[in-house]
Amino acid sequence: MVENSRIPGFHKLSREERVKKLQEMTGLSAEEMAPLVDPGQVELSVLDRMIENVVGAMPLPLGIATNFRINERDYLIPMAIEEPSVVAAASNAAKMARPHGGFFATDTGPIMRSQVQAVNVPTPYAAKLKIIEAKEEILKIANEQDPVLVRLGGGAKDLQVRVIDSAVGPMVITELIVDTRDAMGANAVNTMAEAVAPTIERITGGRVFLRILSNLADLRLVRARATFDREMLGGEEVVDGIIAAWAFAEADPYRCATHNKGIMNGIDAVVIATGNDFRAIEAGAHSYASLGGYSSLTKYEKDADGNLVGSIEVPMAVGLIGGATRSHPVARLSIKILGVKTAAELGHIIASVGLAQNLAALRALADEGIQRGHMALHAKNVAVTAGAEGDLIDLVAERMVRERKINVARAKEILQELLSEKQ
Repeated sequence: MVENSRIPGFHKLSREERVKKLQEMTGLSAEEMAPLVDPGQVELSVLDRMIENVVGAMPLPLGIATNFRINERDYLIPMAIEEPSVVAAASNAAKMARPHGGFFATDTGPIMRSQVQAVNVPTPYAAKLKIIEAKEEILKIANEQDPVLVRLGGGAKDLQVRVIDSAVGPMVITELIVDTRDAMGANAVNTMAEAVAPTIERITGGRVFLRILSNLADLRLVRARATFDREMLGGEEVVDGIIAAWAFAEADPYRCATHNKGIMNGIDAVVIATGNDFRAIEAGAHSYASLGGYSSLTKYEKDADGNLVGSIEVPMAVGLIGGATRSHPVARLSIKILGVKTAAELGHIIASVGLAQNLAALRALADEGIQRGHMALHAKNVAVTAGAEGDLIDLVAERMVRERKINVARAKEILQELLSEKQ
C-alpha cells in the first residue's frame, strides 16, 4: 500500500529516477518492474497466445498519475495512453481534491446482464409469463455452469423478461442477472446464456438466436465525487466557468461528445494499463450517457464556500480475474502498483480518474484554453517527427512553444539552427 501519492517534482525526474522512486514507494523488485521498464522483455510467445496472427507488438507509453486519494487511501495509478497531457492533467486535478479529502467512491456491485433472444414465438406475452414461472429452473441451469463462481457468492441471481418490437416482429428477451464477483464476467454470463437457451426454446415454442452479454452494464455502476479547491482552481470566476462549460455539454450533444471523450481519456488509460476491455467500457459509458438523450457522465456544482463539487456515474465492468489482466505481464504489474484486491476497488479508482481528467479539461477550457498545456507536450512529438534526438528534442520544443509556432516545418528550421550552432 502506498502511504502518500504526493510526489512533488515527479515529472521533473528522469525516467530512470521515476522508476527508482516507484520501486521505493511500492516495494516492487527490479525483476518485477522489468516488463514495464523494458517492454521488449515481454516475450512474443506470451502475446502470440493472446490473439491470432501475431507479428509483433504496439507499445503505448505508460505513466504514473500521482496525488490520488480515494476512499481515504492513496494510490499511484498506471495510465497507458498515447495522448500528451492526460497523465499530468489527472495528477494536477487530484492534487486540487486533496485539501477536501480526495475522492469518495461507491458501487452497485458486480452485476452483469446476459440476453437470450427468442424469435418466432407464437404467443410472446404468455411466453414471458411462462419464463418467469420457470425462473428457479432457469437459474439452477445457469448456476450449474460455474459452481466456483457460486461458491464465491456470485452466480445468476435473477432474471428479467421483455417483449420488444423489431423489424422482424416481436421478440422475447430473457435476461439473466449475474453477480460476477471479481471477474469482468463476459465468459461466465455468455456460458450461462448458452446453457439456458434450450429451456427458453422449449418454454416459448420459438427459436433462440443470440445468447450474449450486454455491455450496457447499468446494474454495475460506479459513482465517485470530489470537492476541488476554489483557490487552487484559480478563483470563483474559474469555478463558474467550469460549471458553464459542463452546462454546455449537458445542453448540446456535439459538445457533450468531446466532453465525455475527455472523461474516457482518463478511464481508458487505466483500463488499458490493467489489461481490461476498454472497448466494452467505452460502449457501456456512451450507451449509458444516451439513456434519455445523450448527456454528460459528470455533474458539477458549487458549494457554500465557492468550491467546485464534481461527481461521476458510469458503468464499470472491469475485473481482476482472467483475460489480459492475468496473462499480460505489464497488466499484472499495474495491478501490483495499484495494490487493489477487488474489482470494485479497481472500479472506484477508474471512475475517480475519469472525474479528475474531466475536471482538468474543463478547467483548461474555462481558464487558459485547452491548447496551452496540451501543445507544450505535443511540441515534443513534433520535434521528434522533425528528426530531433536527445536533448535537442526539449530545446526544439521549448522554442516552438515560446514562438507559438508548433509545426514540423518550424521544428526542422530550429533543429538546423541548433545543429549549426554546435558545429
